[in-house]
Amino acid sequence: MNQLRKLVLASASPRRAELLTQIGVKFSVMPADLDESPLAGEQPEALVKRLAAEKAKAAAQVHKDTEGCVVLASDTVVVLDNQALGKPNDFADAAAMLGALSDRTHQVMTAVSLLDGTRQKTICVTTQVHFGPLSATQIARYWATGEPADKAGAYGIQGIAGQFVKSIEGSYSAVVGLPLYETVQLLQEFGVIE
Repeated sequence: MNQLRKLVLASASPRRAELLTQIGVKFSVMPADLDESPLAGEQPEALVKRLAAEKAKAAAQVHKDTEGCVVLASDTVVVLDNQALGKPNDFADAAAMLGALSDRTHQVMTAVSLLDGTRQKTICVTTQVHFGPLSATQIARYWATGEPADKAGAYGIQGIAGQFVKSIEGSYSAVVGLPLYETVQLLQEFGVIE
């Protein structure tokens, strides 16, 4: 029997760590820090795939003790009308994003990238998310909780904002930040789990 490889999560996201823990995967955390600004004309799917791949490479370069390990990095973006919505800068920014998402369908794209010493594989999972109508009062009350401040698209489906979601088509865990089904397939392929 081959020995399973160690996994390094190149993310400081508690949500991604919780999802990996939920499926029983052991890992160490070594976040990668990089500029997440989109390139000129970059489409949302290309953006999340590039950022996930670059985060994995950055973690492997910064943390030399990742040698022999598999590095997993991920990036999530909320997309409305083919425009990526990042994290809000302030209340006005969050209110504009949530107002735009109100009573509409948007996409959440999450890319996962695995890297070892010889190869890298990056995939992207897209989920359709249907929001109900949001009032200005609901948006202000939600901002006051502090939850939307560090979230792409100014909301977290796994938290208070779950009440805004009428339905989803696709992977719930991908909207949270890590598509579990696809991640497990990659972890098996890279010899991290059986």
